Amino acid sequence: MLMNYLKEKQLRLSEKVMDFYTPTGLHVYFQHPVENVDVEKVISKIESIMPPHMLSEIEMIIFGWFDEFGERSINAFYNDNAIYISYLQDDEEDLFDDLVHEISHSLEEAYGYQIYADEKIKKEFLRKRRYLHDILWEAGYKAPMSFFQDIEFNEEFDIFLHQKVGYDKLASLISGIFVSAYAATSLREYFANGFEEYFLGNKRNLASTCPELYNKLIGVILDDI
Repeated sequence: MLMNYLKEKQLRLSEKVMDFYTPTGLHVYFQHPVENVDVEKVISKIESIMPPHMLSEIEMIIFGWFDEFGERSINAFYNDNAIYISYLQDDEEDLFDDLVHEISHSLEEAYGYQIYADEKIKKEFLRKRRYLHDILWEAGYKAPMSFFQDIEFNEEFDIFLHQKVGYDKLASLISGIFVSAYAATSLREYFANGFEEYFLGNKRNLASTCPELYNKLIGVILDDI
């Protein structure tokens, strides 16, 4: 009897770990358990600091390992109202960063026109890209201007930044221009990294470094754009 009870209890615990819903109705599913990180705590924090409309595009968060991670050298992505995220997380801060970043991409579907149509963020981004071209050129890292004028993610350009320049070196060169090295890789990542900075509590730095992006984010957050 006791053995059966323990087996049933363990089964209930395993079922709970593999699947739960948050108070707002967000479905969290585990293809693989996440170790040493309190997933419910992190998601609860996100739901407590973000207005409900900012999570309206997300129905599921799925933890596991997916082909796209290896193919694109990423650890999370947003697609069809779901965030797919690696079960390998360093800590709660790492998980928080990843989730906030992908939430920003979900908002591009709902608010894409309002975010990008007036081209204010695009113009700010391209000004910084031209400045980045000059800085890298002077530092001996030379790439065609066409790379810096392309607002979409360009794999060849990303390889140049990541492998030839190096993100650590790049971060030191762009201090005060972009909020992170990855923000320089495309317009979408410029928006996403700004969004991430905002919810990490770095609002003052974001406002001074990327004022057009900061103002646009305020509009998204207040649902007033």
